[in-house]
Amino acid sequence: MKGIIFTEFLDIVESSFGLDVCQQMLDEALDEGTYTTVGSYDHKDLVKLIITLSKITNVPATDLQEVYGKAVFTRLLASLPIPVDNETSTFEFIRKVEEHIHIEVKKLYPDATPPRFDFISETNSVMTMDYHSARCMAHVCLGLIQGCADHFNQKIHVEMEAIQPDQSHVRFHIQLLAG
Repeated sequence: MKGIIFTEFLDIVESSFGLDVCQQMLDEALDEGTYTTVGSYDHKDLVKLIITLSKITNVPATDLQEVYGKAVFTRLLASLPIPVDNETSTFEFIRKVEEHIHIEVKKLYPDATPPRFDFISETNSVMTMDYHSARCMAHVCLGLIQGCADHFNQKIHVEMEAIQPDQSHVRFHIQLLAG
């Protein structure tokens, strides 16, 4: 997993919970917290940090993942290797992630293994897509989808359906809401 995911996570933890909680999380997870944005790290280290933060804050790990995904969206958007048109919609952007951004990320970082999206169906107001990732971080993806909709000033309702119990394969039903 690319280091930017870790550095942004630590920044968000510090700004949301404070430096003391961030340091406590690192100490209890036995993690030095020395990540660089361009480094590559084991995703299990991030999972360990999330679980540790959950124990410290009494916030469910799935909720922390969603909040993180939502908060990190604009930060990741700014780091993209291709420009994004502000006239893009939520659905257009999600398609762009799979069809262009993940491809460009793999060109820049050959060792990167981004998740894969399979698009099942789409209308003007509903998109159904499958998320595939060995990292099983569908709740981060849910937060990213919510952050994407917020960025494009669209209201959505999202339902997650675990196809695999470990959430390595999850189906998202995304509905655009009026107004």
